[in-house]
Amino acid sequence: MNRLFTLFLGAAALVAVSASGADIKARISLKSPGNAAVSYALTERGGKLVADKALPVGITQTVTADGDDEVVSITLKADSRVYVNFQAEAATGFKSADCEFYLPGFWYHRNMRSPKEAPSFHSSKSWNFREDRLSSPLSGAYDTATGEYMTVLRQNTECADALTTHNEGEVILSGNTSVGYLGFDNEGASTLLTFGYPYMETPRRYIRKLYLAPSITAFAKMEKGETKTLTWRLHKAKAADYGEFVSKTWDYCFDRLNAQPLQAAYTADQMKAQLTEYFRRSYVDKYALKYNSGITLRVDDCKPCDQVQLGFCGRVLLNAFNALEYGEQHQQPDLVKMGNAIFDSFLKHGITEKGYFFDDAHLDRGMPASKDVTHSIRQQSEAVYAVLHYLNYEKQHGRAHKEWEKRVRTMLDNFVSLLKPDGSYARKFHDDGTDIDGSGGSTPSATSTLVMGYKYFGDKRYLAAAKRTVDYLEKNIISKSDYFSSTLDANCEDKEAAISAVTATYYLAMTTKGKESQHYTELCRKAAYFALSWYYMWDIPFAQGQMLGDLGLKTRGWGNVSVENNHIDVFVFELPHIVKWLGENGGDKRFVQMYNVIYSSLCQLLPTEGHLCGVALPGYYPEVVQHTAWDYGRNGKGFYNDIFAPGWTVASLWELYSPHRTSDFLTKKK
Repeated sequence: MNRLFTLFLGAAALVAVSASGADIKARISLKSPGNAAVSYALTERGGKLVADKALPVGITQTVTADGDDEVVSITLKADSRVYVNFQAEAATGFKSADCEFYLPGFWYHRNMRSPKEAPSFHSSKSWNFREDRLSSPLSGAYDTATGEYMTVLRQNTECADALTTHNEGEVILSGNTSVGYLGFDNEGASTLLTFGYPYMETPRRYIRKLYLAPSITAFAKMEKGETKTLTWRLHKAKAADYGEFVSKTWDYCFDRLNAQPLQAAYTADQMKAQLTEYFRRSYVDKYALKYNSGITLRVDDCKPCDQVQLGFCGRVLLNAFNALEYGEQHQQPDLVKMGNAIFDSFLKHGITEKGYFFDDAHLDRGMPASKDVTHSIRQQSEAVYAVLHYLNYEKQHGRAHKEWEKRVRTMLDNFVSLLKPDGSYARKFHDDGTDIDGSGGSTPSATSTLVMGYKYFGDKRYLAAAKRTVDYLEKNIISKSDYFSSTLDANCEDKEAAISAVTATYYLAMTTKGKESQHYTELCRKAAYFALSWYYMWDIPFAQGQMLGDLGLKTRGWGNVSVENNHIDVFVFELPHIVKWLGENGGDKRFVQMYNVIYSSLCQLLPTEGHLCGVALPGYYPEVVQHTAWDYGRNGKGFYNDIFAPGWTVASLWELYSPHRTSDFLTKKK
């Protein structure tokens, strides 16, 4: 066999190999309890990796071809009790100045949208991360000068993790783990991809929002005679640009990891029936604004609080519509009454002097003055979206709401006026329309609402404005593969920005015809790869005693949040249905299967009587699901943060289990 990869260690120059291959250097670090670890460079001799002295562990390696991949397997066998950490680096042959990187669900380009307090090139050009931070256990480098790329994918059939007594420095694990590490080294003239077992995180570890902690290196204990085999796939190919690199790599990961749907624990009807418990228990009617309390609640009691948030994270108006619609469909008048009361109160008390909604308020302090209000284009859009669904539903049932229609027209007209010459919206603005944050990353959140306004009112100005936003989206976000700034509490690379781009282009694809529709569909498909890149294709392990593992959570189908907020959640809303539509219309079986994975997986943590999944009350679906060594402030891997926002989780799942809501709205006659 023509060996494309030669294992070689030490300070000497790399062995020359085929131009299409890569060289790999490896080391092993051995730790004796109470002493600092000692690291040994390894060289290959007859299929074995040896150091310049006898080691208490034997190391063999095999390299086999599998299609376009080279599969590198390392087998460790302990001659006596030993504590090990194996490290390797593969030379890409790419100039470091030309390289951008992709670690799915965590690192895009050079993470330069992220602040220096989160992992990015602002802090270092070399990083190693635990595999369970990544939606696929892969590290990749893309050469922008040549279009070549190289990836390293961990191939692992084991699923185990162990608790640690310390969170930094050299740490001996308390038991068996399958978690290794992946990363890159871009400090030298050429780029290296790094990988090894068990995990290390260098030069810093990201343990909570905007906090980089000291590094960690974990050591696995091996008893005499024990063996462990570690396998990685190395792959090289070419792509036209970074976006195609990500899409090809997503397809590659999907084929290799072969994510399968779960046997769903609940049907859509059962999910909705349980989620109505949230509507009932969270309802607050003691203020002028009526609402479902859905933000800054405590997980351990879920008691309502005075904060009401219009859109994400509260999604008050969308939940009001969900309660009203469900109540009428299932003859539950209490839900109908709540939903109507919320809409009535927002019509009377929830709109500012300039015709926008109040985004956020602590009602114990009274309603804020309009001049003091901060608006976000995302929350305003989400609210108008909900009201248009409400108005459409009411019209279908013969009920007119002229005042609501007048107010919504004013809001949509405001949207048209706010649109900048380049087709973007400011991320945040004052009630008088002046900018607070002029960043255009949240622009696509308004597109779907404008299209809905066109479909409901027949006003072509709204459709024209929507098209201008997607012109901006195409030029500044999709073509640059730069999805950022959609999360309200972060301004970085994030999943929600990609989902907004998918949704925006889908709405226009469904509203236009011919080549124009085809163009929007292609943009939608490109954005969908970035949205899906945040979603797990594998089940990360938990240690015994970590609640999520004890509950049997399978992480496949769940999405990581952003570079700043490194946890998983159920933020999907319309995305799965759009992905399924793309798959069915484009003949892409991967997209259809990923839809099935997501759809079947997100019901796993539904709190019900006798099976509360770590939440105090039934129906309050958890939010900050901490799946890796990171916390949002409290508790860490395998648990939730102590504060959560079930308002949006309920709304998101409700959309997931309402597959025809959007398509029915978009295909109705004006």
